[in-house]
Amino acid sequence: MTDRIITNATTCDGSSVDVAIEDGTITRVEDGGSIDPEVVPADRRYDADGRLVTPPLTEPHLHLDATLTAGEPRWNESGTLAEGIGIWDERKQSLESDDVKARAEQAIEWFVANGVTRIRTHADTTEHSLTGVRALLDLREEVSDVVDLQVVAFPQDGIFTDETHEDLLRDALEMGADLVGAIPHNEHTREDGVASVKLAMDLAEEYDRPVDLHIDETDDPGSRFTEVLASEASKRGIGDRVTASHTTAMHSYPNSYAAKVVSLLEDSGVSVVTNPPDNSVLQGRYDDYPRRRGHTRIDELHEAGVTVGLGHDSVMDPWYHYGCGDPIDAAFILLHYAHMSGRSDVETLWEMITHANADVFGVDEYGLEVGNEGSLVVYDSPGPFNALRTRAPRTLVLREGREIARTEPSETTVVRADSERSVDFHR
Repeated sequence: MTDRIITNATTCDGSSVDVAIEDGTITRVEDGGSIDPEVVPADRRYDADGRLVTPPLTEPHLHLDATLTAGEPRWNESGTLAEGIGIWDERKQSLESDDVKARAEQAIEWFVANGVTRIRTHADTTEHSLTGVRALLDLREEVSDVVDLQVVAFPQDGIFTDETHEDLLRDALEMGADLVGAIPHNEHTREDGVASVKLAMDLAEEYDRPVDLHIDETDDPGSRFTEVLASEASKRGIGDRVTASHTTAMHSYPNSYAAKVVSLLEDSGVSVVTNPPDNSVLQGRYDDYPRRRGHTRIDELHEAGVTVGLGHDSVMDPWYHYGCGDPIDAAFILLHYAHMSGRSDVETLWEMITHANADVFGVDEYGLEVGNEGSLVVYDSPGPFNALRTRAPRTLVLREGREIARTEPSETTVVRADSERSVDFHR
C-alpha cells in the first residue's frame, strides 16, 4: 500500500514532479499531475503547490557534546580557535550525562526541523570520564526515530599530548563510537602529528571503522598533515572511508604545494568537509591587514573531482556562538566568503548539502529516484535559488515515508497609511 504521495513539487532542475512512497521506499517519480492523490487518505497526501523538493539533508560535522554551551563559563571574546578550546577545557570538567543529552537532543531537533535526517558528531575523548561520549552513544539510539547519528571518537587535545589519551580513544571505540578521529595540528610536534594520523589509520583498520580527522585547521602554511592522511589512505586502500575536515591551512599554502595536496586527495579518494560558520570567524584572527578568509580551496577541490561536503560544525558553543541547526545557513555563509555568488554556484551549493554530504556519511540509495529511500524535504520556496536566498522554512520533512517535521508557511503584512499588503519575499 502506498504510504504517502507528494504532488506538484519542483526539483532543483525546475521539473515538476509527483512522488509516491511505499514501505519507506520511493516507488514512483512522475511528471507533476500524473499521480492521483486520492489513492491515499487526506492525511497522507501533500500538495507541494510548486514548492521545491530535495532529498533529505545531512550534517557531516558537528560537536553535540559542546552544543548550546556558548557563554559557559565565559564567552570567546578573541574569537580564536585556541580560546574556544580553552573555554571548552573548563566547561567539560563539569559535564553530566543528562546535561549533554538534553542539549544535544534540543540541537538535533533543530536540525530535524530544518530537513536533516543524518548527523555526524564528534565527541571529545580527552575528557577523562568520557561522559560526553557515553551520553551521545546512548542518545544515538534514543533519537533513531528521526535521525541517524554517527559518533566520532575525537581526541580534542591531541593523542600524544597526554599519556592517557590513546587509551581513552581506544575506550571510546570499544564503547561503540562509529568513527576514529584525531587532530594532528594540535599535537606538540610535527612528528607527533604525523604519528597521530598513522595511529588513527591503524585504529581504523583494527576496529574496522571509518576515519574523520580535524586536520590542518589553522592559518599556518607549515601545517601539512593532509598530505600524510591522503598518502596513508592510498597506501591502505581505504580512501573512500576517510574524511579530512577543515583543511583551512590549504588557503595559505603556496599554489604549487596546494596543487600537490589536491592531487593526493583526488588520487586517494579521501573526502573533504569545509565548515564555513566556524572557520569564517576563527581564521585570520592573528592577521593584521589584509586578513585571510581562511577556508579550504573548494573550487580547486571541486575541479579535481574531490568530494567536498559542507558542515555547520558548531551551534552556540565556545567556537561559534550562533546558529540554529540549518545546513542552508552554512551554505549561505559559504557563498559569501568563498566567492560562490554566481548563479551556477547555486547548483554546487545544493549538491554539497545533499549528495556530497550523504556521500561523506556513507549513504546508499540516496536521491529522488525510484528504489531509493522515501525521504525528502519540501521548502517554502519555488526553487533552489530563492530557498538559499531566503533560507526558506521546511514545510515538510519525510523520513522513509513518515512525517518527522513540518512548518506552517508564515505571512508578513506591511501596514501602510491607507492600506495593508501581504509581502512576498520571492521575486
